[in-house]
Amino acid sequence: MALSIWEALAVFAAGIGAGTINTIVGSGTLITFPVLLATGLPPITANVSNALGLVPGSISGAIGYRRELKGQKNRVLRLGAVALIGGLIGAILLLALPSQAFDAIVPVLIGLALVLVLFQPRIAAAVKRRREQTGTEAHPDGGPVLLGGLFFASMYGGYFGAAQGVLYLSLMGLLLHDDLQRINAVKNILGALVNGVAAVFFLFVADFDWTAVLLIAVGSTLGGQLGAKVGRRLPPAVLRGVIIAVGIVAILQLTLG
Repeated sequence: MALSIWEALAVFAAGIGAGTINTIVGSGTLITFPVLLATGLPPITANVSNALGLVPGSISGAIGYRRELKGQKNRVLRLGAVALIGGLIGAILLLALPSQAFDAIVPVLIGLALVLVLFQPRIAAAVKRRREQTGTEAHPDGGPVLLGGLFFASMYGGYFGAAQGVLYLSLMGLLLHDDLQRINAVKNILGALVNGVAAVFFLFVADFDWTAVLLIAVGSTLGGQLGAKVGRRLPPAVLRGVIIAVGIVAILQLTLG
């Protein structure tokens, strides 16, 4: 499918935005996916093209946070193995389920993701207060609860991926006793692994649009570096507002288009 110059610019700009947001918190798919739909790509083709294009951005963001990864090798290896398996299963489910199922499920997934984005600060604050009241702390390694949660979050990420990073941050933030920036660095690695394994699978078995893939890949790579630089300074409330607005557009596009 040939994109007009304005459509190409929109996809490229969306790639920059997605790469930036994915590095900072996640949910970049909520920007690129509706833009791809607006160009006329079918939902599954748009999703596959998006997954392929965001891989370089995920790697770029992980490199940008490399300082915060020091001393986390064992954690990354353990959680990364779970993420790889979950991501592959999710990618398989995307193509195994009928397209009608995707059309019906994705608006619900986006809606749930937006609720999580909206209420994440309140949830985190409530958990922190409860820890202080009970005198308990987060498990230093997360334990089986974290592994199970990350497995299902990664499976969801391989299937669609909107707010995947938010799910990771929520789970690790609640179950790991560590600095948020270090947790965010691990989140970027997990996102790169899930996007990567899904992309390799899609290359052999799925339809995608190479033009869209390349535009998002270049844009998200630039955005990954940008996100690593501004991540500590951007007001969270502003970022959540952008994500929620774009997510509503995506839901309307899927349900009314």
